Amino acid sequence: MTPAHPPSDFSIPAPAGSVPSERPPHAASFVHGAYYPSWKIYRKQAPSSMNLDIISHVFYAFHLDEKADTQLSVDGANGCLEALTKLRRDHHPNLKLLSVGGGSGSKPFPGIAADPTKRQTFATSIRAFVDRFHFDGVDIDWEHPTNPSDGANYTHLLDTLRTTLPSPRYLLTAALPAGEWCLRNLALAPLAAHLDFVNLMCYDFAGPWTDGRAGHHAQLYAPRAPHNAFARRSCHGAVEFAVARGVPPAKIVLGVPVYGRSFLGVDAVGQRFGGHAAEGGIFEFRELPRPGAEERVDESVVGAVCVGGDGGLVSYDNARTVARKVEYVRERGLGGMFYWTGIADKSGRESLLLSGYEALYGKK
Repeated sequence: MTPAHPPSDFSIPAPAGSVPSERPPHAASFVHGAYYPSWKIYRKQAPSSMNLDIISHVFYAFHLDEKADTQLSVDGANGCLEALTKLRRDHHPNLKLLSVGGGSGSKPFPGIAADPTKRQTFATSIRAFVDRFHFDGVDIDWEHPTNPSDGANYTHLLDTLRTTLPSPRYLLTAALPAGEWCLRNLALAPLAAHLDFVNLMCYDFAGPWTDGRAGHHAQLYAPRAPHNAFARRSCHGAVEFAVARGVPPAKIVLGVPVYGRSFLGVDAVGQRFGGHAAEGGIFEFRELPRPGAEERVDESVVGAVCVGGDGGLVSYDNARTVARKVEYVRERGLGGMFYWTGIADKSGRESLLLSGYEALYGKK
């Protein structure tokens, strides 16, 4: 799930009141999913490293590495794909497994989606893959359709995939950015009609590309006085945009980053930063807050930062902000939560996934 960098017009602050949910209050009504990136196996982080007891759906990203997928010895299986199916068979029979198509391999999508023959070939190959590894479906991650023609072809592609992967036998989902710059290219209502749910990537609102100013990269609400166009982006703004254009709220699954973005040389959002720490400016959540840093939560936007230490200012979600986001999911009648990635989480009471799970379903 590569970062979505361009600015957005979403400038919707926290509402004065919440909208009651019409969703029934039983656990099965929510998605609580996590992405597992196959390259983590090279760091000795197998699928079994995730707390699968509190995950409803695992999204396997991305089936592009044959060695990681099918050859390495992983948890007593041949590759990560077999390891996941073995984990489900032996320990987690209700777990749903979806393969991710796209992401860093999105370059072919415009050509595939524009050609009916290529669309069918792609869909047939996806079904063969899903059947071979006993997965439940596929999550399409086209990053990103750049014009209305791409958007129209995306709908055609999903139509072909839905026909080839019929419901309810197969799940068909898509990961979409939380930026109007991309969403406006999509016919969201017809697109959503083909999908079981949409994973809305509500993160990377701030980073090295945001006009030189530090910001919250996964804020639930935009601030009342945004310091630049990037600061107007928010989870709430993205949800409002999607719902207004025909996506049923119950099909929207809210994305949570299990990582933070670093801004050096600042101690508050809105200030000009002078670079970033860590590889690509990213710390996994298990590494946060940084040693010697002070953790702060801005309740008005629902975003956490730590300030000081070797990371400068690092923006992220913590257990407290995740619980607030779950409140929002329930109030708005959304479909649930997903996390990028399940492997970067902490264990114990500070776990983001555990915080989300308990807020959705009650204490374990």
